Amino acid sequence: MAVEVVYRSSRDLERLFMDKAEADRHDKMLELAELLTEVLQKAVPSLNDAQGEELGIYMAKNREIFAKAFKNQPDALSELSEPAAE
Repeated sequence: MAVEVVYRSSRDLERLFMDKAEADRHDKMLELAELLTEVLQKAVPSLNDAQGEELGIYMAKNREIFAKAFKNQPDALSELSEPAAE
């Protein structure tokens, strides 16, 4: 019988990872997404919970691109309009 070590994100109990660093990155992404969701819903009260969560996760997954755009490189956002961005 073989033993396999797997890691689980504390914020996403359904998902398992083979690498601790990958699980940590996923956990941090979800933490950022949660905070973004809160900020977005305060800024746009008409966003429902599902929309806010979807936007928060999208922004957190693409944080590097948004960071470039916020640092005076708005053309970086064009990467998100490409089909492979999802």
